[in-house]
Amino acid sequence: QVQLVESGGGLVQAGGSLRLRCAASGRTFSVLHMAWFRQAPGKEREFVVFDRWSGGTHYGDSVEGRFTVSRDNAKNLFYLQMTNLKPEDTAVYHCAADPSLYRPEGESASAQSYAYWGQGTQVTVSS
Repeated sequence: QVQLVESGGGLVQAGGSLRLRCAASGRTFSVLHMAWFRQAPGKEREFVVFDRWSGGTHYGDSVEGRFTVSRDNAKNLFYLQMTNLKPEDTAVYHCAADPSLYRPEGESASAQSYAYWGQGTQVTVSS
């Protein structure tokens, strides 16, 4: 199975930056589709980005141009670099992993595609 642990969240002023980290164990990153989702209090879970093992990457409209995903496959680490943070980015951020090698790319923005989830890390952006 896969275990995911997020870290790197915190309190930051608007316009600042944070880097979130997701540490994965139990399966190599090279064959997993990975994603970040976020959920603010009282709001539904929102897609942030996915990064497929073959290299396909797609960002949600609300973060395009501000967030960047990266991997360190040798260490099974998955990062989300967040810049120009806005109060609207305040949420609990979760990483997720999809073990299905043949998952169609069109499904990778859906939370239902991900079998494994981390516990989440809180990001709070003050105005």
